[in-house]
Formats: sequence, structure tokens, C-alpha cells
Amino acid sequence: MKLNHETRVLFLALAGGLPAVAAFVILLAVEGRPLRLQITVDALLILLWLSFCFAARGRIAGPLRTLANLLEALREGDYSIRARVDNPKEPLGEVMQQVNAMAATLRDQRLGALEATALLRKVMEEIDVAAFAFDPSQQLRLVNRAGERLLAQPAERLLARDATSLGLAEYLGGATDQTIRRAFPGATGRWGIRRSQFREGGVPHQLLVVTDLTRPLRQEELQAWQRIVRVIGHELNNSLTPIKSIAQSLADLLDAEPRPDDWHQDMSRGLTVIATRSESLSRFMSSYARLAKLPPPKLGAIEVNSLLLRASSLETRQRVFFEEGPPLTFQGDIDQLEQALINLIQNGVDSAEASGGRVFLHYRQLPTALEITVRDEGTGLPNTANLFVPFFTTKRGGSGIGLVLSRQIAEAHGGSLSLRNAQEGPGCEAVVTLPLH
Repeated sequence: MKLNHETRVLFLALAGGLPAVAAFVILLAVEGRPLRLQITVDALLILLWLSFCFAARGRIAGPLRTLANLLEALREGDYSIRARVDNPKEPLGEVMQQVNAMAATLRDQRLGALEATALLRKVMEEIDVAAFAFDPSQQLRLVNRAGERLLAQPAERLLARDATSLGLAEYLGGATDQTIRRAFPGATGRWGIRRSQFREGGVPHQLLVVTDLTRPLRQEELQAWQRIVRVIGHELNNSLTPIKSIAQSLADLLDAEPRPDDWHQDMSRGLTVIATRSESLSRFMSSYARLAKLPPPKLGAIEVNSLLLRASSLETRQRVFFEEGPPLTFQGDIDQLEQALINLIQNGVDSAEASGGRVFLHYRQLPTALEITVRDEGTGLPNTANLFVPFFTTKRGGSGIGLVLSRQIAEAHGGSLSLRNAQEGPGCEAVVTLPLH
């Protein structure tokens, strides 16, 4: 039978005192003391011996039992119990101090975790984004208020249901980021769905976040319409106000009796102004129609060196320094891309002429894209806020659609257009990035 720690301590204490007690009893018997005295002294000696042994067992096993109870309380999550420290300088006192410090640290950490969890739950409840957490068996384990509104049911009816019955199973696979248009029980519109993974208790879970894109899209659409109406209204007023004023002046001139001798010249000048402003307004509306009705690109094979050489040769004001690269063929609409490059080259020449600089055209092949750069040695870009605002221009006589049209062409090809100040030297760089299919 295996003895426990307390019994082993007691046996060791008894074994340690047994030789001395036995020797004393033997000596007392050898000396010939009265029997009654021997029995009394032996009984007192054995009683003291046993008392000291049991006291030693208690002094050793008691603190260990207290320490075990403290550790058991910590394991159970009760961090309020503390051990009494009689002498902090003793090894046992140091151990008890460390256990008390560990309990205080765990209590603070638990309190912080509880507060963070409460804050996270509060945020999840208040955000206007639907969140759903599914376990490995695709059963719903967590849903916030926005998710309840989206599915038009309280959490009590949603939790523990599988993703298929909720109509969300198709989003637990495939792309992690999707944009869809569909009708949920609680709302209809355009939605952004993002999927991610997390672990709870060592078990992987999936988190679906469903964002309503209808409202921000409507706000952006409203802002776009406001900008367009503001620009169109400004241009219309610039043309219609002088036309109205001159027409009224001409009407007054025709009604005047007698008419002045130079009324023919006044009439001719007034009609010329009306015709000029009308032509300007017509050009503006044509430019707007061109910007709004860009057809989809007709893709075909394009050799990049030939495209850039032809676009650079159409600029007659100054030479465009074209750096020819290795032969490369890609898919695109040659007419649209040529128009975009002509616009960018013209802008570069306009900027370079003001400072007496030059214009460079080159390209490079990236792993999955073609990058075409038009760099000028002009004054650079002091402000990029309005570069792609339709009809905004800082050039005298400019239409304000060149950059916007060029960016539309690049994006219609699945690419992009960006403007930045030159990385080396003065000037600006227009970078067109096109995918290589």
C-alpha cells in the first residue's frame, strides 16, 4: 500500500526520535529506578515524542494543504482567496506571497478579459453590420442585432440553426469577399459579404460579415449628381447669361425709334457673341456626351511599341522621347488606348512647355500587368484633389475631360490611371497600368 505524504512525514518524524526515546527508556531501566517512576517518565517521554511528531507533520502538511486549496481555487476561477503569510522572509512565506501575487494577476487579467468581452459584445450589438458566427458543422453560434434585423427573426430562433436553413450556406465557401444583390427576409439591396475564420476553444469557426452597400452607394451617387449638376449649371450660366443679356439689348435696339446710325454693327457684334457662346455650349455638351457614352472596349492584339510610337508621333509641338522596350503583345482596344495616351502626352507637353522641359514615354512589364509611364519635366502637381473631377481644368481653353476620359478607358480595360510627382527630378508622371491576360 502506497502511503500518502502526511503519513510518510509522520513515520520519518517517529523514526527520527525513536532511537533517542528507546535509549532513554533503556538507561532509565538499567539505573534501577522504581517501576512506577519508570512507567510515569516513559509515558511522559513517549507522549512528548508523539506530540512533537504530529506537530511536525502538521507544520509541514498544513501549508501544503493550504497551498493545494489555493491552487484548486485558482483552477476553478476563484481569485478572491488569499493565503496568510506569517513570515515573508521564510521560504514558505515567499511561496505564499508568490501565489497571492499570481492570484491578483489572474484576477486583473480575468477582469480585463471580461471587460473586453463585454465591450466587444456591446460593439457587435450596436454596429450596423450583420455578423454571423458558424461552428464547423455550419450551425449558427452568434448573431448580433443587425443580423437579427437582416433575417427578420430574434436570436432565440436563429441560434443553433444550420446555414442552409438561414440561406447563408453558399457564402461559407468560395471567395472570401463578395458583392451580391439579393433579397433577405428583412431587407433588399446590394450587399458586401466578407468571410473570415477564428478559433474558440481550439475549434475553428467562420465569421460572416454582411454590409449594406445600398446606402453608401446612394450617397456617392447623390454626390456625383450634385457635382455634375453644379458643373453643368455653371457652364450653362456662363453661356446663357450673356446670350440673354445681348438678346435683350438687340431687342431694345430694334424697338428704338429712331435707330442709331451704327445699329447694323451693334447687331452684327451681338449676333456674333450669341453664336460664339452657343458654339461653346454645344462643344461642352458634346464633351459631356462623349464622357458619358464611352463604349465598351473592343479587345484585340496590340504590340505595345507600335502603339506608343504612333501615339508619340502625333504630338507636333515638341519631340516626345520614346524609350522602346522588348516586344510585347497584349489585349486591348487600340483606338481607346491611343486616345488615352494622346490625352496624357498632350497634358505632359502643356506642362513641359511652360518650364522648357521635355516629355518622356516608356513602359515596363510587371509579372501580371503592363505599366506605361508618361513623364514630363514641368512644374509638377501642387494639388491633386480635383485632377479627376469632370470639366475641372487649370488650362486656358481646356475641356476638363481628358484625364477623366483616360481613366475611364484604363478602368474599362481592367486597369488604372494614377498621377504623381516625378520620383526623380521635376515634373509629373502619369502611370497607366493594364492587365496582361
